[in-house]
Amino acid sequence: MTAVLFAALLCVLATACADGSGEGGGRPAVTLAASDHLGGAPVYVAQERALWSAEGVDATVTTQPSGRDALNAVLGGQAQFGVVGDLPAVTAALGGRDLRIVADLSRFSDWRLLTRTDAGIGGFAALKGRKVGVPRGTNVEYALSRMLSSAELSTADVTVVNLAPNQVTSALARGDVDAGITFPSFYGAARTALGERYAELPYSGYTARTLLVAGPSATAEGTAAVLRTLLRAQREIGADPAAAREAVLTQSKGALEAAYVETFQPRYAYGATLSPELLTQLTEEAAWAKTAQGLPGAADRAALSRYLNPGPLAAADAAAVTVTVTG
Repeated sequence: MTAVLFAALLCVLATACADGSGEGGGRPAVTLAASDHLGGAPVYVAQERALWSAEGVDATVTTQPSGRDALNAVLGGQAQFGVVGDLPAVTAALGGRDLRIVADLSRFSDWRLLTRTDAGIGGFAALKGRKVGVPRGTNVEYALSRMLSSAELSTADVTVVNLAPNQVTSALARGDVDAGITFPSFYGAARTALGERYAELPYSGYTARTLLVAGPSATAEGTAAVLRTLLRAQREIGADPAAAREAVLTQSKGALEAAYVETFQPRYAYGATLSPELLTQLTEEAAWAKTAQGLPGAADRAALSRYLNPGPLAAADAAAVTVTVTG
């Protein structure tokens, strides 16, 4: 009987080692919910060039329609890691969710307010009393607030219509809304659909950040493996931007047009960091979210800094972490 039990124990230990779940096991297995092909370009470069496998990682990557959806996958336990926008991460923090920001992967500031020539919106002040379509709960909604603020307006001065990112163009074309903000990947579709009626107002006063977040099921080993792989992909983007754009286009599987990738990917600043500027922005967004959306939770700098996890990135690239975490 003792021999049988010992053999069974050896079998269990061998299985644990084989699937990476045992102590000192094999290749770490990670699940990652991604969004925004350009903001999360390192993820897609890693996919296209098999960098996950090269770095000894078994990765399962799914692409979600928005950072909000990627965040929900992490919070719901469907993924250990998520590629999300800054605002979804802030709302999760205010809600006291079990989440940590591991890295700020990229930054983007080239926004557009989309509208029609017949709407007569020649400036942001003209939005007062108008209907504006946005995908609520994403960083696009915060971009709208910044546009309005630049004209001394607030969301109380407009009617905000909640639309999916791919619905903004059709709502504009039908006249359901007077203006809209969506992800840059839909700018071209809006221009095509509206034709001569297409109009836009550029805005660069808000830097959207694409964040890598870890959920409660993420392990230290898995976090280190994901960062190691994405930092390698980041270096490859810097070494050959044209090849990186081609990799992202291929991995989009038809979701992105070549002209869009060629035009907009160079407008993203890549480089995994955790900086004081990030923490300042998260604090500002948290204050806005509490006022505009009535969210609970502490919005002060010290409280939000507790949602940063700088250890893994500092271990991989000490110079990339310049923020000080409280508590």
